[in-house]
Amino acid sequence: MLLLTGATGTIGLPVVRRLTAAEVPVRCLVRDPRRLGAERVKVQIALGDLADPFSFRNALRGVDTVVHLASVTRDQPAGSIEELAGIASWRLVRAAERAGVKRFVFFSTLGASTRSRARLMRAKAIAERALVESTLDYTVFAPSMVYSPSDRYITLLERMSLLPVMPIAGAGRAAFQPIWAEDVADCVLAALPGGPRSDGAAGQRFELAGPETLTHAEIVECVLRSLRRRRPLVKVPMPAVRRLLKTLELLTGPAAFATWDEAELLGIPLIARQGTADAERLGVLPKPMRAVLGVG
Repeated sequence: MLLLTGATGTIGLPVVRRLTAAEVPVRCLVRDPRRLGAERVKVQIALGDLADPFSFRNALRGVDTVVHLASVTRDQPAGSIEELAGIASWRLVRAAERAGVKRFVFFSTLGASTRSRARLMRAKAIAERALVESTLDYTVFAPSMVYSPSDRYITLLERMSLLPVMPIAGAGRAAFQPIWAEDVADCVLAALPGGPRSDGAAGQRFELAGPETLTHAEIVECVLRSLRRRRPLVKVPMPAVRRLLKTLELLTGPAAFATWDEAELLGIPLIARQGTADAERLGVLPKPMRAVLGVG
């Protein structure tokens, strides 16, 4: 039995589709099973979330592999970024040890470091260290920006493109190697027990990146072209973005269309040292973002 967290997310949905198609027994730790769509009748459901460590025990019963995708990019009513992306992951690792899990697959991020200015990257670094220092066989994936045409970020850009200008946070010079969620899902399946690259994945950290290096501004322009909309980019200084989004968070809480923590991440480069080499080691040749979005 495989336990999947974050099954309703950008990476989780393509992963769960592949697992059920391969007839792998899957249990999904979710708050709302309806968000699984048609896949919800093909998997076992464990109700719970990262904020509820007591739900881990039932979710882990009979499980030999954990794929931990669930995370947050903003504070939630149930807990902060540090609590949900860091401490909760540490608790899940410890619970997996007690439950006799054999393999634990964890999604970190490129640039994860306790010295990072971004709270998410510090939390991911702490969780990653807890896993590496555990008794579990592990595989860590550290991707650059992961996207799909319907993800929350691209959907936000689509809505913002209805404005006469497209505002972006800061100078837009931070560089990324965006990788399609479908390619990431293929990498996960290749590394799982029974997958074609399983033996070489234990104890490994894979940096996942797409074949293009694009700045944040270039990514926004790519999305605009995919929507067939021309909008001038207006670069908003980061101090002004911080004040605006912090005020918005005070007024609307987690319902804010964007938060400072999310905007700050768009100013931190995410570049893999070896480009697409780790994905290719797993038998996956990532597609360029322009090709996925249909802009050549």
